[in-house]
Amino acid sequence: MKRKFVSSVAAIAVCAPAIVVAQEEGHGHIDDEIIVTGSPIAHPEHESIIAASVLTAEDLASRGEASIGELLRREPGISSTFFGPAASRPVIRGLSGDRISVLDAGIGSIDASAVSDDHAVAVEPATAERIEIVRGAATLYYGSSAAGGVVNVFDGRIPNAVPEDGIDGGLRTSISSVDEAVEAAGGGDIHLGKVGGADLVFHLDGFYRNTDDYKIPGFAESETLRALEAAAAGPGPVEEETFGVVENSDIESKGGSAGASLIFDDGFIGFSGKIARSNYAVPGGHEEDAGGEDESVRIDLRQDRYDVMGEYDGGFLIFDTVKLRIGYADYVHQELEGAEIGTVFKNEGYEGRVELIEREFGNFRGASGVQFKHRDFEAVGDEAFTPPNITNQFGVFTVREYEQDNWHLQLSGRYERTDTEAKSVALKRTFDAFSISGGVGVEPSDNLFLGLNILRTERAPAAEELFSDGPHLATNAFEQGDPTLGKEIARGVDATAHAELGRVSVTVNGFYTDYKNFIALIPNGAIDDGLPVFEFVARDAVYKGFETEAEADLFSAGAFDVTGRAQVDFVRATFKNGGGDVPRIPPLRSILGLEATSPHLDLRGEIEIAAAQENIAASELPTDGYTLVNLAATWRPGGEDHGLSIQLRADNVTNEEARLATSFLKDVAPLPGRNVKLTLRGVF
Repeated sequence: MKRKFVSSVAAIAVCAPAIVVAQEEGHGHIDDEIIVTGSPIAHPEHESIIAASVLTAEDLASRGEASIGELLRREPGISSTFFGPAASRPVIRGLSGDRISVLDAGIGSIDASAVSDDHAVAVEPATAERIEIVRGAATLYYGSSAAGGVVNVFDGRIPNAVPEDGIDGGLRTSISSVDEAVEAAGGGDIHLGKVGGADLVFHLDGFYRNTDDYKIPGFAESETLRALEAAAAGPGPVEEETFGVVENSDIESKGGSAGASLIFDDGFIGFSGKIARSNYAVPGGHEEDAGGEDESVRIDLRQDRYDVMGEYDGGFLIFDTVKLRIGYADYVHQELEGAEIGTVFKNEGYEGRVELIEREFGNFRGASGVQFKHRDFEAVGDEAFTPPNITNQFGVFTVREYEQDNWHLQLSGRYERTDTEAKSVALKRTFDAFSISGGVGVEPSDNLFLGLNILRTERAPAAEELFSDGPHLATNAFEQGDPTLGKEIARGVDATAHAELGRVSVTVNGFYTDYKNFIALIPNGAIDDGLPVFEFVARDAVYKGFETEAEADLFSAGAFDVTGRAQVDFVRATFKNGGGDVPRIPPLRSILGLEATSPHLDLRGEIEIAAAQENIAASELPTDGYTLVNLAATWRPGGEDHGLSIQLRADNVTNEEARLATSFLKDVAPLPGRNVKLTLRGVF
């Protein structure tokens, strides 16, 4: 019997230990953050020509989700692939998969998450201390897989500073009602003493998560899908539909890391080892065979990873700083169909970066670097839709900047060579990609920054886009690659504006990108192995949209400072020459929030409103709009100067049915229903 997967997951809360707070903050007001992801030359968050933002430890602690995608889903311009609570990657401005890089402190996650939406990212949000987000092409600095944006996760497992008082850390535990989750995470740094002239600092962290299937307010299948199935079935007995729960959506995961650094007056060098283990269910694949045996699909994932990181700020020759980052990982996951192993995915790889930041010369400054990566990927079993392949990539990049008075100019370029070989068919493709961007920023006044960036980037197709040829049940498709695909070329413009208008701050980002040979998975009308055939084809396309965010200090009432926040984001993506809509694009969305903060008690309310998505591809069903109401209260018994806090959070208070247009599982797995979560957090 074929398992029924329908193109269309859910989020579960997780705890971040929140060990480091990299900002100054008052009651509700957060000062500008320094961003290191958008360019080797760091800039304040609101003086960046590109659209970039930062989530600090405090931001992450107030959210707590089980996946990176769900953790970031309410950020401006970001949705998620939402393929079950454990497997959810970020969707940035409607782009996902190989176009979005999820980085582990500047190095790729070295997993199989970009191969398919049901594969979890091996970067754990429970141990994240800081996340930097670049919206739009970051190809110049991070390569082809960052053509649509970057999510850079920092967990501090390689210390770069000596902790105050010799030790710092955090512990966090929580329980939630929608999935009966029990979660815990913690970690910290300890100063072990001197080694010669350097300080030796040791880091240790770990996490654990266990959840049941999550509850929903109605049927697992959408009303539209149920109507189509009823019409196709005709008269006769009606199949009983799952109600009130998304079956086969539980998670058990655990892991941790240990690291150590030698910290000098002018830099540091450190090493870490990390393990991640997860056994999670994949919704939409719950089925029994003819003998009544359970064939529910689960994924048993493991990753062992080792990293080296260093920085030297002492200066040499024309350089002020050199940064080194190297990572190696051995990743394996088994797709279990009941008690049987269906498919095994393996990915062994390494990646490294060296960045050289030059000394300032008058009004000029610059930085250059090299990046290399190796990926040895193999899939064996019933769903091995991509043949074993090896990818080697080498890139060199540079950025030049000039500042004069209130003007800031930037020019960046990158050359990248990618070799991709399908081992089983002895087919090899080589791509030479050149990317360039130029930007200008100006501060007409102390409270206004305007930026404009023009780019032309090239992306080499991923191995999956070139070589796939087999059934892929997660997407309910027989996927066929095209080994003749050429480079995907993007030409676009990004504009940003940030204004401080008294008690109100406003940020607006707009973008327009014209793609030549945009690679998309499109049905061709054929059937193979009982599944519709989807081909990777190159078509010209246009992506355009905006994100806007405003925050206002409204008033004070007693010990409380009250602030308001509003955001709106929108993206429209179409194929040119009458080709219709690009699949799985998020709809117009707005989020309104109100927060009252005091030394002992914080209160927060939020309303998320998503419009219906009817601009859909031929293979999709329309998605209804939704309104979600979220509330939270955080109590600090000892006040701001003590590390203990207790948070009570209620998500989806009205128990609304909500489905994400960006998810393959949207018609069989809505977002969770009403959830009450209690979290205890301590920082020392």
